[in-house]
Amino acid sequence: MTWRIGTVVSTGRTWRGARELEVTLDRPLPGRPDDERTARALAYTDLVGDPAPGDTLLLNVSALARGLGTGGYALVVGPASPGTPLPPDPEPGPGHLVKARYTPLQAMVLGVDEQESPHHTTLADADDLAGMPVVVADLHSALPAVVAGLRHAPGGTDLKIAYVMTDGGALPAAFSRTVATLRDTGWLHTCVTVGQAYGGDLEAVTVHTGLLAARHVAGCDVAVVAQGPGNLGTGTRWGYSGVAAGEAVNAAATLHGRPVASLRVSGADPRDRHRGISHHSLTAYTRVALAPADIPVPTPDDTVENLPAWGHDLTRRIHRQTPALAARHTLVDVPATAALLDTLRTSPAGLRTMGRDLDADPASFVTAAVAGLHAHDLTTTPATVTG
Repeated sequence: MTWRIGTVVSTGRTWRGARELEVTLDRPLPGRPDDERTARALAYTDLVGDPAPGDTLLLNVSALARGLGTGGYALVVGPASPGTPLPPDPEPGPGHLVKARYTPLQAMVLGVDEQESPHHTTLADADDLAGMPVVVADLHSALPAVVAGLRHAPGGTDLKIAYVMTDGGALPAAFSRTVATLRDTGWLHTCVTVGQAYGGDLEAVTVHTGLLAARHVAGCDVAVVAQGPGNLGTGTRWGYSGVAAGEAVNAAATLHGRPVASLRVSGADPRDRHRGISHHSLTAYTRVALAPADIPVPTPDDTVENLPAWGHDLTRRIHRQTPALAARHTLVDVPATAALLDTLRTSPAGLRTMGRDLDADPASFVTAAVAGLHAHDLTTTPATVTG
């Protein structure tokens, strides 16, 4: 981001929730002469108030500094005092993707798929994942469990795993301690942030280019697609951010990957709509996902099924709910064993979902892990080539 302090000279047009301003910058934009210090600014009045002439403001001028015409504003972040110390201007470099667009904290990044990227030629006509397995999950908390499942089988620790972070939850990848820990410990090879999410090892415009970058730029064997931390739900059929899991299945299939739809399952959630298979998974995979996917279903051994918050009743409930999924997808029974549970306990990133850890809600993490385990099996099975 490029920052400036600005003093309001005059106010301009206003419309619902916004006001234009003319401001004088404390110093010119990079590469501009010293006498060019006037800029148009935009204040979102519901967020930062309604500035008046003479007010001193903190401004995000990143898009102006790059000469991007869209918007054409310095964006008001909030009030400031003259002389407030600011971070230095970033070094000049490529990249004109704007993420968290038109918000006061929009960020400029270099997209792996844009013209200034050294990988643009690779991705310009890329259209095929060549059968790469793509595990799709609703919640960010499923990520370390899916990765544990991928690593559980022999040879799993050699897999190069990409996390494609969508923008349904947190936008900055840096907000996720899970991603940082998995990257630092080598459990995760690459993080690709797509849509409005930013801060990954690679930045991409869409889930499609994020998946293609994971395969053709990062050279990964498998990808996990899930939103960042901070699931949004409203208790309605369609009003939840995880509905995008169905669209991710479609993207993986369109690009000739092998989608694996991880179920959101709970044996401890007090809300009936999330007990067994969550209505989030049922809606996303039966109503939104138009392409078929493999859906791994855990078949617990005695050790796992006798865990607290699991039990025979939960297993029966899960199997009563699966016929709705079988109409379009392929259900795959995957053993959920005590050994898999042991692998989950070795995760360097904490396992916690909706405030519950592995012991409080083992079904959540075991179900995500069997999705990873099945995806691992797919990496050893040649993809079927269709006409």
